[in-house]
Amino acid sequence: MEVIATEAKNRLGQMFDHCQREPAVIEQSGRRRGVLLSAAHCDALVAAQAAGPLRQRGNPGRAFYAQHKTWIDAMNTEVAHQGLWNDALRVW
Repeated sequence: MEVIATEAKNRLGQMFDHCQREPAVIEQSGRRRGVLLSAAHCDALVAAQAAGPLRQRGNPGRAFYAQHKTWIDAMNTEVAHQGLWNDALRVW
């Protein structure tokens, strides 16, 4: 649903009812200016953002592992099977 700002203001109660089913886009001067969401939808978006891939940007190691997981796991398996070429490299 897309409505102009004046219509959204005049029909706020109906807009609240509508946004329980789907977001409502509000336009002003021919441009999209906002979106009216239900509180439940907003909460779900905030929770997904907090737990999702956007959070990995703050941790480069986690982002690298997510991108190269297959290769890293293969290398770890190889080292576990054959050992290191120089035991002085072992840090644990």
